[in-house]
Amino acid sequence: MHKSPLAGQREVFYLTSVTPKRPTVFLYRLFHDVMPLARRQIERWTAKADAIPDSELRQQALSSLQHKRFHADGGTVYAAAHPAFAATLVELIVALQTISDYLDNLCDRCARYDADDFRQLHHSMRDAVRPNAPLRAYYALRGQPDDGGYLADLVQTCQRCIQQLPQYALVQDQVAWYVERYCELQQHKHIEPHLRTSTLMAWSAPYTAEFEGVEWWEFAAASGSTLGMFSLFLAATYDIDDETVPKIHESYFPWVCGLHILLDYLIDLEEDAQEGDFNFIECYADKQLARRRIKHFAKQSWRRCKDMPYGGSIHRFVIQGLLGMYLSDTKVHQQRAVRKAKRMVYQFGPTAWMFYVACLVYRAIR
Repeated sequence: MHKSPLAGQREVFYLTSVTPKRPTVFLYRLFHDVMPLARRQIERWTAKADAIPDSELRQQALSSLQHKRFHADGGTVYAAAHPAFAATLVELIVALQTISDYLDNLCDRCARYDADDFRQLHHSMRDAVRPNAPLRAYYALRGQPDDGGYLADLVQTCQRCIQQLPQYALVQDQVAWYVERYCELQQHKHIEPHLRTSTLMAWSAPYTAEFEGVEWWEFAAASGSTLGMFSLFLAATYDIDDETVPKIHESYFPWVCGLHILLDYLIDLEEDAQEGDFNFIECYADKQLARRRIKHFAKQSWRRCKDMPYGGSIHRFVIQGLLGMYLSDTKVHQQRAVRKAKRMVYQFGPTAWMFYVACLVYRAIR
């Protein structure tokens, strides 16, 4: 078993740099120390997006930062688990999530259905998690519009931050696996609407055999989460060994990642129906079954994240935070089929309810 050379000099530091056990202390650290860092990074990328010469790219970049900011803010909770690396983790997580949200807009809101174009765009995400990867012509299949270096800057920011994570070499292959599944999903999910289901089923079939009892759309949903990547970034700041990465994967995929995206699609049911967007919740026989399966994913996540070897309580806080964040959204109350899912907040204890209230505060002050 590989053991890091950092073990001796940083062992005590790592053991004392975990997430506070008390949720109140964790929330204080998150709002007082981490969120201001995230805000500065969002402002940085918003200024760069506003300077993009091409009007369509500028519109989509600004829209993704404005309407999907909570994705980046939510991801930075991992930085609260390790204050010494908080600035690096926040910069990295915000940059990678910004790439993800920007590309999602380019694939979803530009009236294009070109799978090859989507794959080419997502090479930027693949390159972002490879420290020495050369930049590519990411817009090659859409006429090379001028983004003023926006996407390249995001990629290189990720690469620079990754090089500051002491144990990234141990997690890189698993990060790349998550990124590849994410990119494949985006490539298939945004093609012509009548081809999406069959294409996604064919793509996911070889993988679902590994996850007994998991439906193809649940695997696909889990592939759309960035939380597994962010958890591995945090792991790379600790004195981990070779056994840590498989444990992370078994806990996060498809469970935590699936919970994340199934909740995201649950609250977007009506919005996606109006926009004609693919929604994984519609794959269930009915909404009651969808809620039961989401609860199953939450319970599996809770059980599997109990004894993670790094980060302390952060993983269970993430699960409770996902329930609080998504089920406190105003869209929940506007949809009769979704409203009943709010009961899960109470079922996961007073900390989940506390995070629910904290998310209401976050929405009021962000």
